[in-house]
Amino acid sequence: MGHPAILTVDDDPSVSRAIARDLRRKYGEEYRILRASSAAEALDALKEIKLRGGRVAVMLADYRMPQMNGIEFLEQAMDLFPNARRALLTAYADTDAAIQAINVVDVDHYLLKPWDPPEEKLYPVIDALLDAWDATGDRELEDIRVVGHRWSEPSYQIRDFLARNLVPYKWLAADEPEGRRLLEAAGVGPESIPLVVTADGRAMAQPSTTEVAEAAGLATAPVRDFYDLIIVGGGPAGLGAAVYGASEGLRTLLVERSAMGGQAGQSSRIENYLGFPDGVSGAQLTERARRQAGKFDAEVLNTREVTGLRLDGSARTLTFGDGGEVSAHSIVLATGVAYRPLAASGVEELTGSGVYYGSAATEGPACAGADVYIVGGANSAGQAALFFSRYAKSVTLLVRGDSLESSMSYYLIQQLNRTENVRVRTRCEVISAVGDGHLQAITICDNKDNREVTVECGALFVFIGAEPRTDWLGETVARDGRGFVYTGPDLLTNGTRPKGWDRDRDPFYLECSVPGIFAAGDVRANSVKRVASAVGEGAMAVTLVHRYLEAQ
Repeated sequence: MGHPAILTVDDDPSVSRAIARDLRRKYGEEYRILRASSAAEALDALKEIKLRGGRVAVMLADYRMPQMNGIEFLEQAMDLFPNARRALLTAYADTDAAIQAINVVDVDHYLLKPWDPPEEKLYPVIDALLDAWDATGDRELEDIRVVGHRWSEPSYQIRDFLARNLVPYKWLAADEPEGRRLLEAAGVGPESIPLVVTADGRAMAQPSTTEVAEAAGLATAPVRDFYDLIIVGGGPAGLGAAVYGASEGLRTLLVERSAMGGQAGQSSRIENYLGFPDGVSGAQLTERARRQAGKFDAEVLNTREVTGLRLDGSARTLTFGDGGEVSAHSIVLATGVAYRPLAASGVEELTGSGVYYGSAATEGPACAGADVYIVGGANSAGQAALFFSRYAKSVTLLVRGDSLESSMSYYLIQQLNRTENVRVRTRCEVISAVGDGHLQAITICDNKDNREVTVECGALFVFIGAEPRTDWLGETVARDGRGFVYTGPDLLTNGTRPKGWDRDRDPFYLECSVPGIFAAGDVRANSVKRVASAVGEGAMAVTLVHRYLEAQ
């Protein structure tokens, strides 16, 4: 099949020659560097490559071209080589369009012209795109098919699980012809949804997420019984710890109960994370971190819920919900926090059928033309409002406080103010939700005058509070009244070490009340609830793990 291709298309001959020259200089030995002067010429080249059984790793397209711009070209090119990575070449004036392309049509990156010096501005971007392509190559991925109803909570849970774990799938409504055919072929009726059909034709009616994970090729069982380091939780803190632990030679296992990325992984756009001046979606950041951890041979365990912690001498043993166990010299708790349930009449019954916790990005297209309401006033709520504003007729942010200033970043507030179909209502709360089989309306109480109003509601997304998932720790690890884990200086009372502490030293900064167990990120008491600080604490925890292990 020969070397895979890197294709560039730009109608400016000087730019076309320059980028082809720079690409050949670094990548010419391993990749065919092809260039075209128009989108039509580039599409013809791609069709010929397809017919000859060739491969395309990266496509770079100029944004402003006659007849067909770069976004339109990349959309058509995706049909021929769906796994090729895609980037736009843009002038500074076109950056808004480029960012929109990243958000809307799945463009991976954009490059500003000129890109001198290429060592700083071109090659790092191409390296990242090639790494991403290498992760999948040009294999044709057979999608898992999911048959269900939009307003079925189990159907939503399966779709959300697959989407958050970046597993390709095809959604089929049970009342549409193709969905009915699959149900009939599997020998089950609509009452057995969701039906999941794997790429090899195996049908699973009402499967658990663990069964779906196994069918999708996600690891669900540890390779060994004992590790140097086990990390509980796959959010930014956990992924940060996994990358640094594995890269420094520790036998590292990361255990995640639902989906990698945690709450940050559901963010449609994170714009204040260092190193991403144009923003990055939570899914993109999560996938890059996951691949990076895999590069260093960190082991990742999916859909395994940790239910207990036991001390076996110098070993720390975790127990799983199914009775399994795994042990390590050290543990990092990075379980993050969960959104608090909305205490309003009817909400529990309609959860998954119009009421959702977190961003639930899979519901975006389904909100087209609907009135969407979002409960919460922190960054995650603001990011969700901007995301759903692309689809919904209107988005209303419901905030209990007097304003957004105390809970949301300034840049997000400014973006919300500039978005025409987004409205912010302060000092109000949802008191009930109603619907026949799915959410249809909510009742809002305006606390400024105690007035209640019922409004039509196509979807309600909840982003309130932060509850740590730490009940499984029991009395083994010291926690505050809300369940957040005490670490380091917070464990000392008038200079006295915590009860049961058996070391001739104070606890390390991120160390818990049990030596060798550390906490990082949102689960830690008095932590800064930001992605960057969580990643930093994950890395710092590994440094402290080394200090702990060296003293053993």
